[in-house]
Amino acid sequence: MKRRLFSTLALTATAWLNAPVAWAQAALFKSGKDFLTLERPVATESGTGKIELIEFFWYSCPHCNQFEPSFAQWVKNAPKDVVVRRMPVSFRDDFAPQQRLFFTIEAMNLMETLHPKVFAAIHVEKLMLNTDASVLAWAEKQGVDKAKFNEVYKSFGVASKLKRAVQLQNDFKVEGVPSLGVAGRYYIDGTLAGSMERALKVAESLIAQSRSAGAKK
Repeated sequence: MKRRLFSTLALTATAWLNAPVAWAQAALFKSGKDFLTLERPVATESGTGKIELIEFFWYSCPHCNQFEPSFAQWVKNAPKDVVVRRMPVSFRDDFAPQQRLFFTIEAMNLMETLHPKVFAAIHVEKLMLNTDASVLAWAEKQGVDKAKFNEVYKSFGVASKLKRAVQLQNDFKVEGVPSLGVAGRYYIDGTLAGSMERALKVAESLIAQSRSAGAKK
């Protein structure tokens, strides 16, 4: 999966693997083949005793749209020590409105209701949502307070999150979406793993390894 190019992936929900099984599978997953180990670990925001998993995505990517239901189900079944963060990417300047949209609905605690609706708006209703005006008009149609949404959308806090998202994208050397970052040390995408279904299995084994490594400290 090369940057700005998105491979076609058939996806299904993946069950959480327990630690012994994950370790058994880990022998099958090789750095440089199934995932990449970062030369420089990235600082995480997950806190002590937590393992961070980041999903890099773009609302307009059809493969991110395909992956979302499976990933959402995976998140619901994830262990309590796994902190999941979704991170919208920006490969071009016109990605910024959708990044702002994501961070705005996140800040307004509207993720559960509006995050899936953004995918539907783009991939079912065929709305572009690639300008500030189109995003604000769409949000208003969802019954969101226009003034409040506009205030958050244009806030310093959201602007700061955009910069952080770009920094994380660069730190993980994201080449395409959807893709995953694990524990600030590993990068996985569908091309490396073979599919996003298998990418989740790779992530599970790396989470188990990270958990075990943390317990030994």
